Amino acid sequence: MVTEQENWLDRHPEIKTIRVVVADVNGQSRGKRLPVANGRKALRDGARMPLSALNVDIWGDDIEDSPLVFASGDADGVLRPTERGLVPTPWLGAPSALLPMWMFEEGGAPFAGDPRRALRMVLDRYAARGWTPVVATELEFYLVDDGSSRPEPPINPYSGRQMQAREVLSLNGLDVFDAFFTELYEACAAMDIPADSAISESGLGQFEINLSHEADAMKAADDAWLFKLAVKGLARKHEMAATFMAKPYTDHAGNGLHMHFSVLDSDGNNIFDDGTPKGSDTLRHAVSGCLAAMRDQTLLFAPHMNSYRRVEPHSHAPTQVCWGYENRTAAIRIPGGANAARRIEHRVAGGDTNPYLVLAGVLGAALAGIEDATDPPPPMTGNAYDQDFDRLPFSWREAIELFEQSPLIARIFPQTLVSNLVRCKRQELRRFEERWTDFEFASYLDSV
Repeated sequence: MVTEQENWLDRHPEIKTIRVVVADVNGQSRGKRLPVANGRKALRDGARMPLSALNVDIWGDDIEDSPLVFASGDADGVLRPTERGLVPTPWLGAPSALLPMWMFEEGGAPFAGDPRRALRMVLDRYAARGWTPVVATELEFYLVDDGSSRPEPPINPYSGRQMQAREVLSLNGLDVFDAFFTELYEACAAMDIPADSAISESGLGQFEINLSHEADAMKAADDAWLFKLAVKGLARKHEMAATFMAKPYTDHAGNGLHMHFSVLDSDGNNIFDDGTPKGSDTLRHAVSGCLAAMRDQTLLFAPHMNSYRRVEPHSHAPTQVCWGYENRTAAIRIPGGANAARRIEHRVAGGDTNPYLVLAGVLGAALAGIEDATDPPPPMTGNAYDQDFDRLPFSWREAIELFEQSPLIARIFPQTLVSNLVRCKRQELRRFEERWTDFEFASYLDSV
């Protein structure tokens, strides 16, 4: 039987290679490059890869105490194509395609350590109620000069000089990189990524692109993950680099991944809408669940050492557990607009996050609040930075401990994924703590 994806390859004879690719716990792409003939086989039969490949650290090293490595003989799992199918990779020199995969165990059971699987499990709980989450994401990133070991503003293609001015909401800030953005939008169209508006943000060389609402949260997560690959790949093609680091510059705004969501019932009605600007009791219960889980979920929203440079007061990034209507200083914002479009905006995650885990965490927390019918505190007004709410963890170590010990996390994620992520982050933390920096050495050599 010829599959639709094999037909896709027949319609694209220019394709030379296929990359089978899966997201690890950090959202990094892991996989293999295959000739087209072998790619056709992978479409039908899958491809083999160690289960441990989904739980390596940010440098790609094995997790030292992982049961997936030596304790189990570093056994293979089986990668099988997701429903996304083949997508082109316009940033590569030779015509090629990506084949997004997810991981299964040898016997055919889904691998519980797969981040995409964690999102699927949450969405299945919504589906059991006849509900469909509708999700959109906003992703911020910096374009940077690729010729420096530290982040530097990109070179203006017209002047040949580095950018000097912040271009917040400036069309000129976008237009000087028109060739890059034109090709990026063309790539998104070819990859079926619903790229919407682009703006020049407040950082030097910082931009934001919104991905339109999807009545398929898994596709929305796929879109965000593939979008990051496209942005990075096309930046290299245009002799720049792109970074979604949470805080690449000390004195510029950080990068966020804001998530908007509503929920449709089986009749297509938005369960957050009660015909008023305040929204339904169900909306408030979902907000309550998100607030209750927020501190414990910080590791999902700030997964790296650099992430905690973004979580600072007066930094345009949420630092406290609070919510409000039309208030961008709050961690959770209820946007205005038509009542029928009433939704929640979760603003905590950095751009450096794994979209599958962020969406799973937020939607899982919202569902827990709905199931428990808990009420949130009153919505805040004014400047959240100047008020006294529970604070998000300001340290990576605290975030790891809260995530590991949380009963709310255990309610949303399988224990395998929790354990794998905690082991990974503890290893990364140790490596940062053990590594001396040039600044540290220069500061203390003669002074202590």
